[in-house]
Amino acid sequence: MMQNNTPDPLKQNVDLPIIHRLMEVYKIWQEYLQDFSRISRFTLGEKIDIIFLELTEDIFSASALKSEKKLSRLNESSVKLDLLKFLLRIAWEIKAIDNKKFILLSDRFGEIGKMLGGWIRQLKEKLPLETEEQR
Repeated sequence: MMQNNTPDPLKQNVDLPIIHRLMEVYKIWQEYLQDFSRISRFTLGEKIDIIFLELTEDIFSASALKSEKKLSRLNESSVKLDLLKFLLRIAWEIKAIDNKKFILLSDRFGEIGKMLGGWIRQLKEKLPLETEEQR
């Protein structure tokens, strides 16, 4: 049987530490979402869920893009992460989520933010070099 040595882009994307962290936090979020009151679950909870999935999708797809487009997508992801943290704070303030859950999710989002920020900084440093090489 012939072995295919071409890298699997799906596997490469899923192997990114930030994707693993997002998946871990999303599992936690799904458990917490069940505890939201019915009205909050289908308004604020659903909005947080949608943005969380969009953020994960954006970061996942960014890994397959060229540096310039990747940087743009990751900057958009950073804004979505900030929005996610803001909506989580609203959920905490209206008592849809308790202190312990809020702190745990906030800490995890902070870790994801550091990972995302590091990736963005790395791309910004690399991008001017790529632009010069293309000339």
